[in-house]
Amino acid sequence: MNGFPRTNDSRMRGRGWRLLVCALLLGATLPVYAAGGILVFGDSLSAAYGIDRSAGWVALLRERLAAADAPLAVHNASVSGETTAGGRERLPEALARTEPDIVVLELGANDGLRALSLEAMQANLAAMIEASREAGAEVLLLGMRIPTNYGRDYGERFHASFETLAERHDVAYVPFFLAPIARDRSAFQDDGVHPDAAAQPALLEHVWPALKPLVAEVRQTSAVR
Repeated sequence: MNGFPRTNDSRMRGRGWRLLVCALLLGATLPVYAAGGILVFGDSLSAAYGIDRSAGWVALLRERLAAADAPLAVHNASVSGETTAGGRERLPEALARTEPDIVVLELGANDGLRALSLEAMQANLAAMIEASREAGAEVLLLGMRIPTNYGRDYGERFHASFETLAERHDVAYVPFFLAPIARDRSAFQDDGVHPDAAAQPALLEHVWPALKPLVAEVRQTSAVR
């Protein structure tokens, strides 16, 4: 999307040195165990809108975990068009049904594209973070940006909302989910909004450095039970 501002979002916020050490465990072989796994809770960007669901980055994540002998279930409860308000209503049922160890929270883009209240968006995301933690899950928050035609002030406050939440709640954080493809028009479908199938591996590679330590921690915890 050529309307996105240039940004240096290569940094990832993790859960500290403890999780970084745990990440090394991904190279080891651990026993198969039963676990709640990962709940990806997002909108069309994670629901594989417009492409085969098996080609989406969430499906590719499932394949990566299987190949790495990390047999966590991956539950994709993403819904196209979802806002943070809708997600807040849906999340309790999804948590009860999947009992996840990790929740990947990818919501907010539709709030921004509809120019909805940023205060309400933050409150909804905060409530979902807390609900996930109360259910015993670690959280990875995927931040977003919106095109510059929404106005510089609104766009900056929109993006800052995610960073504020990540710092306030001390959760793992990817500053801009679409960073590796945002300025490449060829990486999007004809609507110019949704990434195409060829872009999905890049999205997974972008998320993986922040997700990997959380996966490693779940594997370590489960292996010693």
